[in-house]
Amino acid sequence: MKAESIVFAVAGMCFGIILGWVIGAQQTARSVAPAAAAAPAAQGAAQQAPPPLDEAKVQALMTVIKNDPKNAGAALQLGNTYFDAERYTDAITWYEESVQLDPKNPDASTDLGISYYYTGQTDRALQQFEQSLTIDPRHTKTMLNKGVVLAFGKQDLAGAEAVWKQVVALSPDSPEGQAARRALDGIAAAGHQRTGTTPGS
Repeated sequence: MKAESIVFAVAGMCFGIILGWVIGAQQTARSVAPAAAAAPAAQGAAQQAPPPLDEAKVQALMTVIKNDPKNAGAALQLGNTYFDAERYTDAITWYEESVQLDPKNPDASTDLGISYYYTGQTDRALQQFEQSLTIDPRHTKTMLNKGVVLAFGKQDLAGAEAVWKQVVALSPDSPEGQAARRALDGIAAAGHQRTGTTPGS
């Protein structure tokens, strides 16, 4: 089995699990959103219409920003609002603004990296995640996202596995740690399929 096929096998086994957890707390954490970007790789995946943009929220936040141009939190919320509507290019604009205003916020930096990945900028996403980890080397949300991008964006399962193991070591009982463990189980299962063995054999 080629490396690319292993990635699709992993996607089949752990993608659904990760995706089920993925954007549940988007407004508060944006925990593993990059997993959803692997969706185009799943053959036959049904295309769904993006959620509608919350225009009222956009207008309210734009008013806040107009009155307080240095409000990094409002810029971040505006980025989140566009992200939730799957308008990733617009989300990038406001995440970049938030990061420029508050460069020490690892969540905003990671949100920006996630949006880069959604727009096909895999390398730029990984660079942004490194920036997030410079701010907070133990930021498990960033690390989990980095692993997903390495696996699905770069087909680097070894790199993804290493990052996910770090997440489990740092925070085994957190949602990030649990998701990383499931992803590692998916990689292990794919490896067994590739070698023709079964777990425990």
